[in-house]
Parts: sequence; structure tokens; C-alpha cells
Amino acid sequence: MDVNTQNQALLLRLLDASAKRRDVLLGNLANSVTPGYQRKTVRFEELLRDAVSSGRDPLSVEPLVEVDKLAPAGDDGNSVSLELELGGLRENRLLYETYTAILGTRLEIQRAAIDSGR
Repeated sequence: MDVNTQNQALLLRLLDASAKRRDVLLGNLANSVTPGYQRKTVRFEELLRDAVSSGRDPLSVEPLVEVDKLAPAGDDGNSVSLELELGGLRENRLLYETYTAILGTRLEIQRAAIDSGR
């Protein structure tokens, strides 16, 4: 697989992880009043960084959904913080928009290269 194809595949993996994170954040919000519900998080970028630094294939990394054991629980045992979830949604949206902009630019460059070869 050439570098351009691998980079594009990696961007698609980042978009997938961002979509997974959105789903988890929305699930947290939906369960914000469910007694005993434990907030969940998605780890991907950290796992991706570890794979790259150890020489493993970054495309083999999958998003990992985990219970946030550090989030404090309220009296009812629920550990969801509306502020944290809404902030996470905003941050995730910015990342998603960044990834789509990069991917769009790469596709435009490829399209321009193809068109110039005619």
C-alpha cells in the first residue's frame, strides 16, 4: 500500500473513531438521569500514537469504548457530567470537521492531478 493510500485510509479511520465517539457521548447524554449509569469514553488517538511509535500498523487500531472510572458519581451512582459531554461533543465536532477538510483537500488534489493529465 503506498503512502497516499495509507494516509487516506488513516483519515477514514479517524473519521470512524470520531463517529464512534459522537455515539458514545450522545449515549452518555441520553443516560444522564439513569441511576447507576457509568460514563463511557472512547480511546483511539492515544492507541494510534502508541501503534505508530512502536512500529505497528496504525490501520490495525480500533476505537476502544471504556467506562470512565475517574468520573465522580453523584448520589444516584450516575457519573455523567452534562458539561463534560457537551464539551466533548464540541471538541469531537471540530476534529471531525478537520478530518473531513483534510480528506476533501486530498481528494481535490488527486482530482486536479487526474484532470491535468488529460
